[in-house]
Formats: sequence, C-alpha cells, structure tokens
Amino acid sequence: MNVQELLLGVQQNKINIEDAEAYLKSLPYQDMGFCKLDHHRELRSGFGETVYCSGKTVEHLVKIYESFALRQSNVLGTRATKAQYEAVKEVVPIVEYDEMGRTLWLQFENIEKTGEVAVLTGGTSDIPVAEEAARTAEYFGCRVNRIYDVGVAGIHRLLSKVDEVRRANCVIAIAGMEGALGGVVAGLVERPVIAVPTSIGYGANFHGLSALLTMLNSCAEGLSTVNIDNGFGAGYMAAQINRLGVEGGRK
Repeated sequence: MNVQELLLGVQQNKINIEDAEAYLKSLPYQDMGFCKLDHHRELRSGFGETVYCSGKTVEHLVKIYESFALRQSNVLGTRATKAQYEAVKEVVPIVEYDEMGRTLWLQFENIEKTGEVAVLTGGTSDIPVAEEAARTAEYFGCRVNRIYDVGVAGIHRLLSKVDEVRRANCVIAIAGMEGALGGVVAGLVERPVIAVPTSIGYGANFHGLSALLTMLNSCAEGLSTVNIDNGFGAGYMAAQINRLGVEGGRK
C-alpha cells in the first residue's frame, strides 16, 4: 500500500485515522534495530525498496518480509537462496521465488507491464545474471523480451534477432569471456544499451574483469556498463529508461 492508497482509504472510510497515523509514523523509514526499512523510497524515486538477501541471516530476512507483508507493501529481494525463500514462505505464504535469477519478491497487486526491455545473453551460462535483470525489470513494470545465446561467436544468431532488439526502449547485453556483445549491440541499435559483464570464462577472464574492461573500453556510442554480474543494477536502470520512453510516448 502506498501513501496515495492510504489517503484514498481514509477518504472512503476504509481505513481509520489511528491506523493511518501509525502507518505514516514509520515514514520515511522503519527502524528495526538491525536494519532501517526505507518505506519512503517509492515516493522519492518512483520505485520501492529492494533487499539484498545475500549475507543476511534467515531470522533477519524473515522479519524484513514480515514487516512489508504487514504493511501490504511490495518488496523485491535479490541474491536469495532457496533456504531463505522457504523460511520466508513459512511466514509470508504469498512470497514468490525464481531459483535461476535468485530473486524473491512480494507483490500485493499486479503491476501493469508497459514498454519493452530486451535482455540478451552471449551464452546460456550467462542466463542466471540475465534472469536477475529480467525479473527486476518485470517487477518494476516492464515487458521483457528474453533473447538468449546470441553471442558474437555465432553472430548470425544475433543478426537474425535485430528487428526484435530494435523494438525495445532499452537493451541489456550480458556476456562473459571477452564481453564483446555489448559493443556489437550498441552499434546496431538506436536505443540505450546497458552492458553487464559476467564472471563466466577461463582463467584469463579473471572472474569477469576482462569482460568488464572490454565493455568499459568499447568505442560504440550509447553503451553504459554496470559491475560484474550486476543483473539487478542493469534491470533497475533499464526500467527507469523504459519508463521515460513510455511516458514520452504518451506525451
């Protein structure tokens, strides 16, 4: 529930003043001792709070999701394990989990999917990072077109999908090894391209460093690069770009 829904509920006598006051008192954040949940973020940035699950204890993560559930607020978690998901689900049964992308999300209403983001991978080994990006973009209201295994080692695969890629408001290009996919895609489309280097590759790949440097040094215009394996960062940025494209189209 966001503030607009809260105020509408008060206006329609569905929510009493005392409950509304208690809800507003926890803005801009809720101090839970071990963490401070930012319930005000959606008002500031248009997108709500997200939770990085890796490294958190199961007890803490359960309390975080329970807090969002009590407020009927949506929340997205990244880098969650299946064990964390199962523990949260015992307390919040409606929570959903994608094991491939390791995303853990709680949604109380369906978010309308608008625009389009294309998510490309060089190979199938890059799909876990791609799914983190795709799920993030979907969670924040984007239609996502997944175009996997179109790396430069067989560039005809990419060229056969160019029309689909060009249709998107933003493109996410995910690749390991030498990381050439981002620069190639940026040279084929007029939309912004977000390159994501992955830690996939042999020894000289240096756990994704070679792909990162390739993407950072690309001479193709319109290409930005996020950190190694940062599917979430790419998905979030793509959602912001897509939103601008959708809003611009409406104007």
